[in-house]
Amino acid sequence: MSEIAQLEPRAVWEQFDRITRIPRPSKKEEKIIAYLVEFAQAHGLEYKKDHAGNVMIRKPATPGMEERPTVVLQSHVDMVCEKNSDVIFDFDNDPIQTYVADGWVKAKGTTLGADCGIGMAAALALLVDTDVQHGPIEALFTVDEETGLTGAFELGREMLSGKYLINLDSEDEGEIFLGCAGGVDTVATFTYTPVQTPNGHTTFRADITGLKGGHSGDNINDGLANSNRIMARMLWLAMRRYDLKLSYFDGGNLRNAIPREAYAVFVIPSRLVEEFKIFWERFTEDVQEEFRYTDPGLSMSLSEMPWVETVVDPDTQHGLIYSLVGVPNGVLAMSYAMPGLVETSTNLASVKFTDGNTITVTSSQRSSIESSKIYAASAVESVFTLGGGEVVHSDGYPGWAPNPHSPLLEATKKSYRRLFGKEPVVRAIHAGLECGLFLEKYPDLDMVSFGPTLRGVHSPDERLEIATVDKFWRLLVETLRSL
Repeated sequence: MSEIAQLEPRAVWEQFDRITRIPRPSKKEEKIIAYLVEFAQAHGLEYKKDHAGNVMIRKPATPGMEERPTVVLQSHVDMVCEKNSDVIFDFDNDPIQTYVADGWVKAKGTTLGADCGIGMAAALALLVDTDVQHGPIEALFTVDEETGLTGAFELGREMLSGKYLINLDSEDEGEIFLGCAGGVDTVATFTYTPVQTPNGHTTFRADITGLKGGHSGDNINDGLANSNRIMARMLWLAMRRYDLKLSYFDGGNLRNAIPREAYAVFVIPSRLVEEFKIFWERFTEDVQEEFRYTDPGLSMSLSEMPWVETVVDPDTQHGLIYSLVGVPNGVLAMSYAMPGLVETSTNLASVKFTDGNTITVTSSQRSSIESSKIYAASAVESVFTLGGGEVVHSDGYPGWAPNPHSPLLEATKKSYRRLFGKEPVVRAIHAGLECGLFLEKYPDLDMVSFGPTLRGVHSPDERLEIATVDKFWRLLVETLRSL
């Protein structure tokens, strides 16, 4: 048992401690699913598992509260698996190494998995707590939220009977969410011909590291640097000024994370090397100055490399680099309906050289307005198509339209006021939640979402504020008691 299991409320932290020891990458959730089934069996609780792997565990009402409406407590079981490049870690097998620092729980060089592990922990704690008063509870644990919302898409229609659903996947204590953005992925593939590297050239590797990264929905309006954009910008300038020829580019990993690192291998005519090195120093200074407030840890390094045999053919290089520089990225529109909310955005998530002489560029678009989401994806497609890429879109997922007259929202707000003596903030979130998909199969559900405070989500800087977990737990308990 680690030090986090000693934190209060113990019921929640003990469960979270156990969860951090179970590997649960997206699409590889077998171990955590088995744990949930064993948990239900060990505590004599009814459970269901559908064909997608979603698990629902049912707990009867506290005596005397059997006639109250059933409440669904929903969280997802998978976690984003990101680590710093200098950290050796196997997400398929290794437990997360947690520690406490300055009022936060963090992980050593990796994502923490509090998204949505802490929501899971709260639901499991309620399933075994004998002191909490509540009506019937259905704890729903969905799979593959982070990379495809597969569990929500394929949720069995017979899994739930609840009238209310509390999503436990939010990241700001004191805020209650009643709406979210929809999203779609846009993937461009460039096929290139390797050509012989000409004589008289020097090989370099450029690295960009130390960026904050973060959630591509919740953090998209924080002005954070995108490693793929910075690298593409450098390549574009050096291609035009110093006849740079690209051999390799690798940046970012996950579609729903702002990329933190990128590197490229390229050649420069040897006669221009000294000029290029001066350009690199100036470019580095400029970029670090631009992001000095949002990404003070930004680091850029340049090193000479052994000779590379081939580079990308000129036409593909031109189309790829021009596309990466020209494609929209970041906030595209702010909401007029809910001031302060990002309405539409796009994230240049990853650039990967893959097998078969192909380059795959992954991006994701989000919007609380369906037509704007489609237009943003079309704008991204247009740029990559003009650059010579073959473009496909994912099926996407719907947003969750706010219901300001929700009885569950009113009950949650009243509970918050009783507990903490102030009004909670009610808003929608630009990140994607599974709630919109639940409504497609269970259209009568009344839903809200709330949670403790998390920061740096989807990056190795992910951290969970300890004090807010207690407030999250108390709000959940009070809402269930009073609903």
